[in-house]
Amino acid sequence: MGIKGSIKRYIVTAVAIAVLASAWTGSPSQAAVPQLDNIRVALFMQLPGKYTETTAAATFSSVDGLSIGERQPGGVSAWFNIEGAASVRFALDSYKVKVFESTNFGSALAVFKRLQTLKGTPYLASLSKNGAITYQVIEGTYTTAATAATAQTKWNGDSELIKLSGSYKGVLQGPLHLETEALASKEAAQSAANGFGAVGLDAYVAVRSPASGSASYSVMVGAAVTDAELQIVKTAAAKAAGGSALSSADSKSSYLLLRNDHSVSGKAESSMELYMFAGSDTKVAISPAGAAPIKLTERSSRTYRGLFELSLLNGQMAVINELPFEQYLYSVVGIEMYPTWPAEALKAQAVAARSYALNKGFGFQIAHVVDTTLSQAYYGVTSERPSTIAAVNDTAGEVAMYGGKVIEALFAANGGGITADAKEIWGNSIPYLQAVKSPDTSSEAGLLSWYRVVLPSGAIGYIREDLLDETAQKTAAGSPIMQVNTNASKVRKHPLIQDTIPVIAQVDSGTKVVVLEKTIESNAMNWVRGPYTAQEMLTTINSKAKAAIAGPLKTLEVSQRGASGRATEILANGQKVSVSYPDSFRATLGVQTSLPSTLFQIEETAKVVILGAGAASRTKPQDAAAIYTISAGGKVSEATNANLFIQDGSQHLRAATKEPSFRFVGSGNGHGVGLSQYGALSLAQQGYDYQYILKYYYKDVTIAKE
Repeated sequence: MGIKGSIKRYIVTAVAIAVLASAWTGSPSQAAVPQLDNIRVALFMQLPGKYTETTAAATFSSVDGLSIGERQPGGVSAWFNIEGAASVRFALDSYKVKVFESTNFGSALAVFKRLQTLKGTPYLASLSKNGAITYQVIEGTYTTAATAATAQTKWNGDSELIKLSGSYKGVLQGPLHLETEALASKEAAQSAANGFGAVGLDAYVAVRSPASGSASYSVMVGAAVTDAELQIVKTAAAKAAGGSALSSADSKSSYLLLRNDHSVSGKAESSMELYMFAGSDTKVAISPAGAAPIKLTERSSRTYRGLFELSLLNGQMAVINELPFEQYLYSVVGIEMYPTWPAEALKAQAVAARSYALNKGFGFQIAHVVDTTLSQAYYGVTSERPSTIAAVNDTAGEVAMYGGKVIEALFAANGGGITADAKEIWGNSIPYLQAVKSPDTSSEAGLLSWYRVVLPSGAIGYIREDLLDETAQKTAAGSPIMQVNTNASKVRKHPLIQDTIPVIAQVDSGTKVVVLEKTIESNAMNWVRGPYTAQEMLTTINSKAKAAIAGPLKTLEVSQRGASGRATEILANGQKVSVSYPDSFRATLGVQTSLPSTLFQIEETAKVVILGAGAASRTKPQDAAAIYTISAGGKVSEATNANLFIQDGSQHLRAATKEPSFRFVGSGNGHGVGLSQYGALSLAQQGYDYQYILKYYYKDVTIAKE
């Protein structure tokens, strides 16, 4: 939940569907302030219905090295260390597809890259086999043999992979292995693995829990899907030294299976250790060997305090960062607010973030929170600053409480001038989450204005004010005419630079344009989206709403609003747009991306009421009859241009369209419930302290500390 992101670094806040008024799980009593020493933050996890963001592999490193071990009820049992700044990868030992195998690295790399193009999750690994280094392309992390077989069929049917693989046909691999007795060292295990490889078997070094202070090494042979396949491997292994002594590996107890991985480097001469873990209750622990934090490559190479825990959850690898609770807040405050903001605003954010996390308890089964705005943004050490650390330390342990319980201290980037009542967003009435006026215009400080203009071609779009000059000329209807002052000036769909949105046109210096309106650059307080065609809107709505709207789409209107003016009911062609809760309208009505808030007006650009003789009227687009215009010379002709310009009796000129399209003009950024971050900025700038700010946005709360 926060103010920084891709558009002027604003992060659009997202929160859980249900707004809960309950206290943190396990609070000692209604009057007591809950405590939490360490917090567990999920970065990757498969938790259907709540959070689904997964990774096939996780790559860790630390300047001072890493300690690898197992998380047990009594603490962490250290197995071995990764020295220096070397990286190490982890993945699940699960069902996979061996797509390709060759002693030619270039051939294997080509197959690997093709699988990446096809959105697979491949690994490029090597081992000693038949007296040579053999490169294998392994794909997937599948929970069952059946799902792996489906993937195998897909890869075997790709024409490009067929050409790259030649005569090799992909085969399934599973988590069933044969295993030797414990060996003297990692080096001894590698030598034994090479021996099994010499008779054509896949063999890997394996690591198990230390028997007496150091890791136990063995060799695992084969990667079978069924017990019958494993018996075939055992027969073949009898040809190698020690093969007759192999026994079925215990797949339920914890182990790490080591592969040499070339996936990251893409080079034959450079590999990384990839440890695949298994065991139904295995929890791999990755701790810093020194004072330096841990970097996780798959999370934008951010660095984190504390340790990491890897486990199996719902068939996928869960990646949890566990660290001291107050240190977690250092990062949250730094990404949810600009660290340069006044100290009192940062302190208010610190208390709100602390309260929010405590209120959630174990909200994600094996984690308290996640690292995205589904909870509150957390980017690790990367977003910490001295000012955010000070804000957390200066409010250490303080939380907002109501009725003796810690509150769900929701917050959003900008309230748009008035925050939302929880009921109009999620349907739940929460006493301390009511609508209040909010001084949110601080988000507009220093922004330029934009003009909405009509080009000589008749196209309509926005040009920034510094690219236009006044001419003192006006149209016959009285609209100002301005002149472009810079070659290749871009005319944009919205009053905002958005590289992902195609420009309307480019115009050169000297081009004259007609001004329709002037507005501030779209920001967290005020914004414009659209216009979108009727088909764009219909496609978007029907892809997200619970019930489809019969097309073509002719009308779209807000039919009910909540206490703050936010939309709580939308009609499309007179039919209710069915959503789970009102805040869902942001996503349901957003073409390509969600709307910033539900505090908006919908401009139906084709809606025109035409007065005729005898006070008769007809309304477009419900009335499909053509529109005719009469020129100054009395000539009557049908209006055929896509854009119409209509002037009312008050001389106000409006840009309309012949065909239905829809434009959103709104205020605020985020759900709008609770603390407005830009409002907190404004109040802090006016001299109010953090406790005043918190009590202003959260009605009748108290600020308590253990």
